[in-house]
This record gives sequence, C-alpha cells and structure tokens, in this order.
Amino acid sequence: MAAPTVELGAKGFSLPSTTTYSIANSLAHVEIDSSALDKLKPCSSSSSLPPSLIPSPSPNPRFLPPVLARATIVVFLNKLLSSDSSVRRSLPVLLQQTLALSSGFDKIDFSSPAALLQSLCSITNTDVSTVSVSPEEIGFFETSSSAEVAIAAILDCCATALIRVSDAVAALSCEAGRADLAAFDLPVSGDGFSRKDDTDVAADIKMLLFGSKLAGKNGSPVFLQIPSSFGLFREAVRSLHACVRIELNSSVKLRKPTEDGNYGKKSSVVDLVWFLAKPMKTMAESSFKRAKLNIESIVDEKVRPEIESLFRKQCAVFDGFKETFHSVFVNYMEGDDSIVFLQGVYDLLVKFREILAWEAALALFSIETDDSIEKNRGDALVNAQPNGENAKGDKKGEKKKKKKTLGKGTSAILQLLTDQVANCKEVSGDKVATLVEWAGNLSKYFDPRDSRLEILVAKVKEIVESNEVRRLPKIPKGTRDFAGEQMAIREQAFSTIASVFKMHGAEALDTPVFELKETLMGKYGEDSKLIYDLADQGGELCSLRYDLTVPFARHLAMNNLSAMTRYQISKVYRRDNPSKGRYREFYQCDFDIAGQYEPMLADFEVIVVLNQLLDKLDIGTYEIKFNHRKLLDGMLDICGVPAEKFRTVCSSIDKLDKQSFEQVKKELVEEKGLSVETADRIGAIVKKRGSPFEILSELKAEGSKFLENSGSVAALGELDILFQALKEAYCLDNLVFDLSLARGLDYYTGVIYEAVFKGTTQVGSIAAGGRYDNLVGMFSGKQVPAVGVSLGIERVFAIKEQQAKDRNQVVRATDTQVLVSILGKDVISASKLVTPLWNANISAKMKVSKRVMDHITFAKQKGIPWMVLVGESELASGVVKLKNIELNEEITVSREDYVEELRKRL
Repeated sequence: MAAPTVELGAKGFSLPSTTTYSIANSLAHVEIDSSALDKLKPCSSSSSLPPSLIPSPSPNPRFLPPVLARATIVVFLNKLLSSDSSVRRSLPVLLQQTLALSSGFDKIDFSSPAALLQSLCSITNTDVSTVSVSPEEIGFFETSSSAEVAIAAILDCCATALIRVSDAVAALSCEAGRADLAAFDLPVSGDGFSRKDDTDVAADIKMLLFGSKLAGKNGSPVFLQIPSSFGLFREAVRSLHACVRIELNSSVKLRKPTEDGNYGKKSSVVDLVWFLAKPMKTMAESSFKRAKLNIESIVDEKVRPEIESLFRKQCAVFDGFKETFHSVFVNYMEGDDSIVFLQGVYDLLVKFREILAWEAALALFSIETDDSIEKNRGDALVNAQPNGENAKGDKKGEKKKKKKTLGKGTSAILQLLTDQVANCKEVSGDKVATLVEWAGNLSKYFDPRDSRLEILVAKVKEIVESNEVRRLPKIPKGTRDFAGEQMAIREQAFSTIASVFKMHGAEALDTPVFELKETLMGKYGEDSKLIYDLADQGGELCSLRYDLTVPFARHLAMNNLSAMTRYQISKVYRRDNPSKGRYREFYQCDFDIAGQYEPMLADFEVIVVLNQLLDKLDIGTYEIKFNHRKLLDGMLDICGVPAEKFRTVCSSIDKLDKQSFEQVKKELVEEKGLSVETADRIGAIVKKRGSPFEILSELKAEGSKFLENSGSVAALGELDILFQALKEAYCLDNLVFDLSLARGLDYYTGVIYEAVFKGTTQVGSIAAGGRYDNLVGMFSGKQVPAVGVSLGIERVFAIKEQQAKDRNQVVRATDTQVLVSILGKDVISASKLVTPLWNANISAKMKVSKRVMDHITFAKQKGIPWMVLVGESELASGVVKLKNIELNEEITVSREDYVEELRKRL
C-alpha cells in the first residue's frame, strides 16, 4: 500500500502531531501545495549567501536520530510556508527535496543555521550557491525552535496513544491479579476536592472490567494508585498536546538572529515535557510492579520459576529506565541543552513502552494459561477437548465446573491482542519462548508506527464510550446534590429564615436566574470576572445572576418603585474556584429595605434581622464586624491614596480576613501602585478593631485625622445613631467595629457589615451586607436609597450538619408519623388501613413483608415513631396493633378506633 502524501502549505491546513510522526517515520510523503509555492519569491540564479554567512564546518556538530531529524525538517518547512513574511522558494524547496530522500538524515548538522544549510545541500547534491537565503531567513530556524517543537510533537503522538494502551494493559493486569474493584470507586466532589482526570481514569477502568467474575480482594497499592498516576499522566499529555498543536502551526516572523531568538518557546516546551516525564516515571514503576504481580498469578507452578528468572533479567530494562530518568532530571535542572533533554525524555518513553509491553505480555500469559477462565473467543481452539470432542458432547450426567469470565471490555481486548500479537496460537511447547515473543510483538504493537495500534486505541475508546450508559453520571465542579437528612436541615432553616423576614413585614420576590449581561456588569468591581456568561441564543447577551441585590435594584428601577421591603431565597452563581464551603451554585437569603427613611432607621432594622436570624438558627458563637464606606474612603484619603484607586485598594483590603497584612501590602505596592509609606499608613489604621463605642470614641477624639474629612465626619455621626439604637435593642453584644472590613463590591455607599462564625467549623463569613444608595439610580437615574443583608446559607448548613454529627443528633429525612405494616403480601389491606390516616391528615407510609423485623428496622431507619401492625390474626379479629417504636410498647385497638387513637397519641 502506497504511503499517503501530505501537502504542506494548503489553505486551511494545520499540521498535527500524528502527521509529523508519520512523516518522520517515512509513513507519509511531503509535497508543497502549488498555491503555497506561487506566493513564494522565485530563486535568482545570481543570488548567493552573504559572505559572512557562507557555511563552514562546525567545530561542535549536532546530529539527531533520523526520525527526529526528519521531524525537525518538516516542522521547519511548515513554519516557513505558514509565515506571513517574505520567503524565497529556495529554502522550502530544499527542505522538501531533503524529506523525499530515504537516507542521510543522520548526517544533518543542526548545530547552526549555516551548518544545517550546508548539510542539506550536501545530502541533496545541491550547489549551495544556488540557494538564495537572506540573513533573516537564516535566523528563522533559531526563532522557530523547530527541533524542540518537533521532538515534543513526537512525544505527544506516542504519549497520547499510550493513554488508552495503559488503560487496556492495566485492566488486563487487574483481571490477572484479581484486583479489588473498589479501588476504582472514586466519588466526585462538588467542592473541588476531586481530580477530574483521576475520576475519569477510574470510570474508564471500571467500564473495561464491567461484568468481570475475576475481580477479587487484592487491594495491592499498585492497583490503588492507578487512578492518580494515570490521571496525572493524562493531564500532562493534554497540556503538552495543547502547546504542541499551537507551536506546530504558529507563524514565525522572520527577524535577525538574537541572543534569545526563541522568545521563551523552548522553555515552555521543555517545562511541559518535564511535566510529562515525572508521571511517566510513576507509570513505569507501577507497570513494573503489576508485571511482577502478574507472574505471581500464573497458575502453572512448573513454568512460574522459569518466568521469574527470565523477568529478573528484564529488570535491566527498568534499571535502564531509571538511569535515563536520572540523566533527564540532571539535564532539566541544568537547563543547558534543551534538545539533549527532549531526546532523553523520548528515550524514556521508548523504555516505558517496553516495560508496558512486558506487563501486557505477562497479563496475557497469566490469563491464557489459566483453564479456569472462559476466554469467550468463539474459536475452535477454545472449545476443543483433549480427546477431540467438543464441550457440548459431554455426557449429561457429568457435572462441569463453571469457568470464570472476564469483563466485557477486557474480553474484547484479550481477543484483539491474541489475534494480532499471539496469532490465535495456544500457549504450548516452550512457554517461556512464547512469552518472550509476545513481549517483543507487543513492544512493536504499542509503537504508533504499527498501523494496528490505531485499531487497539479505537477499540478501547469504543468499549469505554459504548458503556457510557453504565458510567456513573457526574455533576459540575462546585455544585452539590442534597437529599435525606441534608434536605431536612435545609427546609427547617429556610422556614426559620422566612419567618424572621416576614415578621419584619417583608414581601417575597423572585427574579430570573439570568439577567442581561449589561445589568450585572460594572456592579461588582474586580469580582465581575466571576460572572457566568451564557451563550447568545436569541440576540441577547445574558449572564447568570451573581447575587440577589442587583436584580432587586433592577426590579425597583424597571417598575418605578420608590419603596419596598422584600426578601428573596434563591440560588446565585459564581465562576469561582470551589473550596471548603465555597461553591459555584449556592443559595442566598436576602432581606432589603428600599426607600426614604429617617437616618439609620432601615439600617438598624436590617442589623436586628441579622441578629435574630443567627440566634434563631442556633449556630453558636458569632460576631458581626462593622465599618462604613465613607469612613473607609476617608481613611484612604488621609493615607494619600488617589481617589481613582479607592475601589481597587478596597478590594485588596477586603482580603485581610484571609491574608496577612504583609501579603496585602505587597499587592498594594506591586500591583496597585501605592508607595510603601502609603501602604504602611493604611496598615496602621486597618488594625484597629474593638467594641463599637470604644473605636467610635477613638475616631472622634480630639486631633483625630478623621475629623478633618467631611465624609468621615458624616459616617461617624451615622454610626453613633446606629450603635445607640442597637444598644436599646440589646444587639451590641456580638458587634465589633473593624476598620479592616472593606467589602470589595462597588455599589456600597454607607454602613457595611459581615457576620463571622466563631465556632470550630471553619466556614468564614456567613452573612454580609450594607447600604447601597446609588445602585437603583444606575439603572433609572432615580435615586432610591436601600440597605440589605445577605445570609450565606450554604455555610450555615455546613455548621448545622457538623453540629448534628457532633451531637449524634438523628435528623429525620421525612415527616412520616405512622408506618402501616402488613405481615404478608396483602396490598389491598394496606390500602384500606393507610387511606383513613391520609384522610385524617396523618403522615403515613405503608409496607408489606412477611418478616416483622423488616418493618421494625425500616421504621427505625426512617425515624417513624408509630407502627400499625396487622397480621392474619388481626385481620380475622378486626383489630390492629399500635406499636411505639421508641418505648417498644404495643396496644391492641379495634379497626374503627385506630385512627382516633393515633391522633390522640401523636
């Protein structure tokens, strides 16, 4: 079959790693697209190299293996053809002619552009004086980092194929070693504490092993580490692939050579390849260990010692791998020669492939020589009997021992390997020689040069994807499901919160889960980057709501409302990094008062609502930190911060609850452009915190700088009124005046506050809010003052759930009061007994089972306090037994009276 032809330079063409690998291994021919040649400048017969660049022998020549040399040439050629700069025909044509050769690539000197040109002319028998090359074009090779990108492309192609190969081999080893499949039951965490690649690997291996009857209790660490080591390998390959795809096809502007002509490309490629080398080492180590386990799984005790002896000799392969890795590590750390480093990693990958081949051969051998395993190949060899009769010819009276079966995926992989590598031959004769032959064949099979590898990779992918219906579904990172006891806690909390809101005269409001993007932008300062944008589906740019305050302000403006007290309990969305207590989808519980009122009247009521909420939710110790936006602005003015930097500096100060002042100071100086003296002045003030009247008195003392700022004076007056009012409402005990509280959102104009839980459960802020007098006006031009508070209910739930665990508190997931238990299978009798309970508004559930303990266990698990027990004797007598689960007491009542009796006792 003729090798395919690749036309470089064609419109829309992009060079992938796989094509680079094919050309490098002479599996494809290269032509230059005619349209690409037409745009190149023709060669001039009189043109020649400048005298200063006439090639001369290099004192330190650099030769690459033929495969890597060819790859470098094709990358160089593709970059020349994709360049926007003026390129002459001579150099691309020379490169294409070189690729058409079948030998001589080991004689190409890549030590310098001049040496390279001389080598190319030499092996193509081209007169160097006929090749027209400018000084800028000579510098092109260095700038393009072609050798580094080419080797990285070879690595990308080989490593990408090994992802699926490794999965298939590991799955076979799990079968041979009777691995405990619990190693692949990885839960998916919504708060960012699970790695996607790890869980994907675990799910893929489970799909390959689905239906296996060989899985056992072998919890060896080499099986347990498969998800993490394979997951890291996948991540590294994906990162390298993304970089190589760009570097292979990015154009390079022709420029004169410089000291650092690659402009950082080499270092980025080298770093990503090192990121690949580290997990490859872990993969090789675990593969070697699984290979040893596969030997222990061989049932033939006579041949096992011979194979153990053979494998001890193969340990030299692994030792060679470790030596190569050490050399690679030294090259990476010294960083002197990127090409030597990349070549070392390529050698490392080849050795890893050989180790993987031995693991696969031993797993295949272990399974093939175990007669207790059903191979399911459907050929005559499998069903053949020693006496020549088929298995179905067995005598009826003979009891045949049932064979164990492989998983559906591993069975298909086994058949593919035996077809392609073992040639469907039974293991007979010299078994050790057969094993060595298989290992050699597999080593070749796992090389992308073998066209059959594509079939294996596609087969593994097909098996995994065809079994997607059996794969456990996942939820997006940063989200959670809630059920059972969790929902019971949430519903109780929501009920408490809504009752407090309603007690203060708030009316309920619901707004769309998404808003026009223009509605949300410009309201959250630097946090605007966390807004979730939606794809344009109907001519409008929309985003998921970031909070409930901006939609409330939009509602007021849109409906021309000048006053409203509202509450809303709804989900909001933030494109944040999930962490403990921080999610991308979560509930907020908002209470807001909009309208013109006496100074601090609405602020006072909102703070009282916040106190009542936290007290009634009974979460334990908390504190509410206070500050005032005008006081904060006055502080920044006093410290010498320019007015245009107030908001961005506030965003930095707002991080003081999570970072030290030294960290915040570094950000203020290096990123926000403040002087060290200004940052230090800010630090001296934001450290002030204490009881409200104590700090207020200090700020109002004679000589205070705050008295010289009009905004600060107004803020201090408002806080004085507020604290006096809160004192009368007995709400000062949990308040702290904290000048470091900044609240980074742009729309705050007055009092700002934040509630922090002080218990052992680390959840951070649990509520926050403040005054925002200008937000509504941003939409309508009509100023509607407003103040509100938002409760971070997810963090409250985390506290409540932990409290329930600490107290061994049983949380009932349902309100079921009665279990109607029929001792038998009589569904009709159950319906006759449960219907009167439902009609009497008594929460009841029915269950039919002959075993009385099934009923009692179910009632205890669900926390159901009463049972109506009915058996054959009760049905015959027209009575029922009422059982109190907690007291373990029973009474017998008539069928006519049981509903009323239960009503009394409930």
